[in-house]
Amino acid sequence: MTGGPDLRTARDARSAAAPAAAFVAFDRFPGPKGSAVHIGRSAGALFEHFGSGLLACLGGGLLPIAQREPGFDIIRFVEPIPNLLDRADAFACFVDDTLRRHRDTLQVVQVRDPWSAAPALADPRRRHRVVYEANGFPSIELPMAWPGVPADTLAQIARIEDACLAGADAVVTPSATIAACAIRKGADPNRVTVVPNGADPVGATERPPGAPRRYLVYVGALQRWQGFGTLLRAMARLTDLDVDLVVCSSWPRRRAKDWVRFTHRLGIADRVHWVYEQPHDLIAGWLAHAEASVAPLADVARNVEQGCCPLKVVESMAAGTPVVASDLPCVRELVDDTTAKLVPPDRPAQLARALRVLLDDPAHRRALGEAGRRRAAERFTWDRADATLRTVWDGLTAPAPDHPALALR
Repeated sequence: MTGGPDLRTARDARSAAAPAAAFVAFDRFPGPKGSAVHIGRSAGALFEHFGSGLLACLGGGLLPIAQREPGFDIIRFVEPIPNLLDRADAFACFVDDTLRRHRDTLQVVQVRDPWSAAPALADPRRRHRVVYEANGFPSIELPMAWPGVPADTLAQIARIEDACLAGADAVVTPSATIAACAIRKGADPNRVTVVPNGADPVGATERPPGAPRRYLVYVGALQRWQGFGTLLRAMARLTDLDVDLVVCSSWPRRRAKDWVRFTHRLGIADRVHWVYEQPHDLIAGWLAHAEASVAPLADVARNVEQGCCPLKVVESMAAGTPVVASDLPCVRELVDDTTAKLVPPDRPAQLARALRVLLDDPAHRRALGEAGRRRAAERFTWDRADATLRTVWDGLTAPAPDHPALALR
């Protein structure tokens, strides 16, 4: 990550022993997911703006529980609680305790989820302002990953989300689709700002070792809403072409086993190359040398009702790689027919046809790639996102008024 403040460049801030700002996320940081990229950029800009910071997030593995860097501290929640909702509840208590210990110095707390937002809003003596960075809503996403979550549990989560959105001093979202969802859920429209994801321009990169001679690339997680199965079925229709698929999976190998078995059932296992949990700074090389980058998002509530801002699309554009993506409103916020190849979602045959046409037309691929690169440079840079966020933060500098406490239960 270069070209703007992030957690590696906010080095000139004063000591974080008395943080002026906090960033809280029920996510692991650092990590291979796009959320970690977003956290690094947003938190870095926040700490640079306010002069000192505290990042509270998930940990695990070899990551230290506490980490001191020049100008900011990182503290990580590491309790091994298997049940997701129990872990989220324990994380909220961890955040509540952490923020109360710093209530005398905190000016702004930026959060990414209800487990972080609820405790940030819960302290009746708080003087900090709360910025809810709404990238998604568990009440919408959870049933897609865990269909067995009881309806009353989802309803309770939705009520917490709605209360947090209504109580936040500002709401920022990466897409207009998510902004509309947040407003439906109770956010004040006058407090909602759209801040799209950004990407750093990609210069010349070396071809990744072991890369196929000619390949398509998929970057990201493998949940059902990503439409990855549609892409694999499309690849099964392209076996007559000399092209492979590279999957830069943010999931570890063990979580991708079912998908690997699926490639065997489709008869394309020898055409699919898996790269697991690749460090983010190496992803640009895989993108830059691909024939096209594919974002086959599914037509489901997570993408349509809630919305998203797929980082893979923005980063592919910044690399000058032509994008083939599902024709959904959230995707059209980033690209149109002049900057990407858009296809109906959940249609393997149509996706295969679009890929075949693009692979057979190198001039069109180059034109799409260059058009995407120009659009990314004009509209989707981290510097542009940081400038918008600074405007939001500057509007919150007055002392916070008295707030009713938001109950954690």
